[in-house]
Amino acid sequence: MDQADLRLPDGRTLRVYDTHPGDDCRVPVFWHHGTPNLGRPPEPLFEASEWLGLRWISFDRPGYGGSTPAPGRTVSSVARDVEYVADTFGVGRFTVMGHSGGGTYALGCAATLGDRVQAVVSLAAIAPYGVPGLDWFGGMIPSGVTALQAARAGRAERTALEQSEVEYDPEFAPVDLELFDGPWSWLGQVAGPVALEAGPYGQIDDDVSYLLPWRCDPAEITAPVLLLHGGLDRIIPPSHAHWLAAHIPAAELIEYAEHSHISILGQAESSLDWLRDRADGPTAYPL
Repeated sequence: MDQADLRLPDGRTLRVYDTHPGDDCRVPVFWHHGTPNLGRPPEPLFEASEWLGLRWISFDRPGYGGSTPAPGRTVSSVARDVEYVADTFGVGRFTVMGHSGGGTYALGCAATLGDRVQAVVSLAAIAPYGVPGLDWFGGMIPSGVTALQAARAGRAERTALEQSEVEYDPEFAPVDLELFDGPWSWLGQVAGPVALEAGPYGQIDDDVSYLLPWRCDPAEITAPVLLLHGGLDRIIPPSHAHWLAAHIPAAELIEYAEHSHISILGQAESSLDWLRDRADGPTAYPL
């Protein structure tokens, strides 16, 4: 896997990753990581990806790892970063996949970039804030409510919370903890304290972005969308997935009653066939 620092037109740097640089025979999949994570593509899916001919491309979102912070970034502005990376790598049309907050960014990518996105797999995504018909904080763990309520008040308030002695308790379900004993123990290499070594602003700006308008409309997504969500999830309650499924025209929701926020990643490999099948056809795009 190649890793490089890409300079953007506004002077920011993105640390980007590419498992098969320049391989136009593979289906490109942009990976959107969770909060707080680094952006390296998901190694537990690499073996299946080789069989299916997938090429993973990703980056540390602004503020994480080697990527410059971007205060005020939105779901849509990160999609524009994806667009720039794709243009730079000579990638035309592509698919996207993301987990947790990354699932939200994957959906925003499809909503912003239109028919350039061929298909989306979104696991445990967060729905837009303030939309009718969704109790956004309903069923969410107390630590999540505290962090996101602070984010709703703005970057300064969320930063003050980060600097306080308040600790975040994810209240992982037993099925989540079991997943850490298998291939997805890989998360220990990219999540939590490892992701915050460059400072807190990746996580802070992620949280703030979830409470800001997306600057794109999920109802305008034209690509097929597969939503996967755990019925036991209290970090991002399944009501978010239900709202998304009801408002994205080509969305299919599979809710796994026995899974939670992390354990839903165990279903990611089985979704790769779905993703690959919907990426058939040319990936060339008039750039």
